[in-house]
Amino acid sequence: MSKYVPGFDLDKVVAIDIHTHANISGRKPRDPCSVLLDEAMARYFKSQTPPTIPEVAQHFRERGMVAVIFTVDAESETGHWRIDNEEVAEVAMENNDALIPFASIDPHRGKMGAREARRLIEEYGVRGFKFHPSQQGFYPYDRIAYPLYEVIAEYRLPALFHTGQTGVGAGMRGGMGIRLEYSNPMHLEQVGIDFPDMPIVMAHPSFPWQDEALAVATHKPNFYIDLSGWSPKYFPANLVQYANTLLKDRVLFGSDFPVIQPDRWLRDFDALPIKPEVRPLILKENAIRLLNLKAE
Repeated sequence: MSKYVPGFDLDKVVAIDIHTHANISGRKPRDPCSVLLDEAMARYFKSQTPPTIPEVAQHFRERGMVAVIFTVDAESETGHWRIDNEEVAEVAMENNDALIPFASIDPHRGKMGAREARRLIEEYGVRGFKFHPSQQGFYPYDRIAYPLYEVIAEYRLPALFHTGQTGVGAGMRGGMGIRLEYSNPMHLEQVGIDFPDMPIVMAHPSFPWQDEALAVATHKPNFYIDLSGWSPKYFPANLVQYANTLLKDRVLFGSDFPVIQPDRWLRDFDALPIKPEVRPLILKENAIRLLNLKAE
């Protein structure tokens, strides 16, 4: 069986987007139980029908960019079907000039989830893992997730965690039961202590816990911050300051596509007072190091 191998020339890549979503399966129908969530998400983000995975690839290919892509496995908490990680990885293989596959495994799968993670790494070549504590219904430091973390850490792959408020369930009755508190970045600190060699990416400006995210990232050297999900013109001043200075080597471009279009994100990023020598670090170089792409 073939594994994912990058098919792009790093010297020609304009930027690496560390955070894009696979929301539509090309192999099975959409879960009818997720229709209300999909509609609420579209209203919240003022977005249209999400693209398929090949369409995501084409969108970034046309711009000379590469995108890390993943789904979110939250079956036990939401009762909604997941998109198979195998599909994400296989379509990424077919579009390896524009996509890098991450996987997502519900931590409630326990040891079976750990087995799945090892298989996806060894047989499919996935390059990291995505977690959404609020949507998956767990505290990141809960020992239920540790068998999964152990496999990820063994291969020294990055674990990317949603942090801060989420559009998932926003405006729905009771917020669809989604608990924002699970995604406080301080809950990741213990994970970073127990797995010091596993890179941990805190996704998004972590509203309302931006200071907590910056504190953890400046204290623990295995922590990164991605800038996805917000237009840069809304970034808090302290995030811009740290991205420009203490965390310039551990801040990453991410759009949250299709929620935020990369064209808009880059246009608004151009207007920020980011130092010229820091811009290429955020847009590409930090991701190259995080994903170990130079070794390819």
